[in-house]
Amino acid sequence: MTRLSAVSALALALAASSAMAQDKNIKIGVLDDMSGIYADVGGAGSILAAQMAIEDSGLAKKGWTIDVISADHQNKPDIGVNISRQWADKDRVDGIFGVLNSGVALAVNGVAKEKNLVYMNSGAAAADLTNAQCTPNTVHWTYDTYLLANGTGKAVVKSGGDSWFFMTADYAFGHALERDTTAVITANGGKVVGSVRHPLNNSDFSSFLLQAQSSKAKIIGLANAGGDTTNTVKQAAEFGITSGGQKLAALLLFISDVHALGLKMSQGLIFTTTFYWDMNDGTRAFTKRFSERMKNKQVPTMVQAGVYASVLHYLKSLEAMGTNPHDGAKVVAQMKSMPTDDPLFGKGVIQPNGRKVHPAYLMGIKSVEESKAPWDYYKLIATIPAEEAFTPLDKSTCALLKQ
Repeated sequence: MTRLSAVSALALALAASSAMAQDKNIKIGVLDDMSGIYADVGGAGSILAAQMAIEDSGLAKKGWTIDVISADHQNKPDIGVNISRQWADKDRVDGIFGVLNSGVALAVNGVAKEKNLVYMNSGAAAADLTNAQCTPNTVHWTYDTYLLANGTGKAVVKSGGDSWFFMTADYAFGHALERDTTAVITANGGKVVGSVRHPLNNSDFSSFLLQAQSSKAKIIGLANAGGDTTNTVKQAAEFGITSGGQKLAALLLFISDVHALGLKMSQGLIFTTTFYWDMNDGTRAFTKRFSERMKNKQVPTMVQAGVYASVLHYLKSLEAMGTNPHDGAKVVAQMKSMPTDDPLFGKGVIQPNGRKVHPAYLMGIKSVEESKAPWDYYKLIATIPAEEAFTPLDKSTCALLKQ
């Protein structure tokens, strides 16, 4: 090689290295239920939340290019996997966000590790994402089945609801929620007298409710979510189950569910959440901006809030790195090294197993008389400190903790 060609090659190599070091191009994929049972919980609101986080990050004004694409997984793991693979191989997506539905979430979890993507799940509940199926690429934001079980389940047992019958959505989420809540019930002196599993997106709960009614359990635990929860509550009232003395425990309840049911139908339910739009000035300011841009003027759900906060922290981490390395595990390691802080969840941390930790809240539903404005639905019963809300690290089965 001549001296001139050697110098040219070196210059090209240095230019390429410099370009890589200053790569400020990001592509985010929001993968969610856009048209089905959980569309109001995530859907279009999750896409908007991601866009708002990008705007609030200020990175566009600093020379970064950030694109958002989205897709509907239709609550089917195979579709979620296929979309994730296409995003990684063809669309060059850097991170996947949202992903309601634990069955889809656990399937996408494997793809994210294989393709070395950032995977920020704020929609699924299965605590397995930061336990047996944890990966260096995954962060589990917002909530999980451990939190729901220890928040709602423990409170109900301690208030006298010591015999339970479960109505469980027959997929990963429902199974995990029933499992984790059963452990809490028995640990606190209660017992589970039976359970029944129903299909996802079910419309007729009559046979399941009759089994629950005949069990004579004090508490009928709803290990389901979204439209399945609202349909169960409505049909339980029609059957006279609640008026007959049995109580319903909604183990996962979103504000969109309460809105669909109405306050009169929702009264008496207690539940656990990590976000409520009317908690403080920060949540109210975000909600005002969010609702103005939603076609139905809905306030943000816990899941949509989680998308906003997780995208914001992701972008803060890339800014701290000064570039996008397009290396999911490396970016997640950076996110874990930085404390989290946003107007919706406040200050927190991401544990080594990928579990995002922040306070949670045991809530009740206001009466019609107590509600003073649209979406004024919740009343605070108790705050669960961050260190008590999620699985203690010494009880986590995540293999990353052994490294």
